[in-house]
Amino acid sequence: MIDKDLLAILACPETHQSLAEADAALLARVNAWIAGGKAANKGGRAVTDKLAAALVRADGKVVYPVRDGIPVLLVDEGLVPGA
Repeated sequence: MIDKDLLAILACPETHQSLAEADAALLARVNAWIAGGKAANKGGRAVTDKLAAALVRADGKVVYPVRDGIPVLLVDEGLVPGA
């Protein structure tokens, strides 16, 4: 889990919208999309590893992975589920 004080200052690197922790239902949808073999990040690289945690942009359109407890807030690492 991301520290609440840290989460309060994090923002999407592309739009500067706030971020929230992805709930279990969203993670399940993203991981099903990844398991389907057609997932790619915004940089165009295939995503094959399921996410244990993620941050979701306020509009719900982009998900950023959290790896080893560290949010990966790079535009190219963002996932647009179902895209």
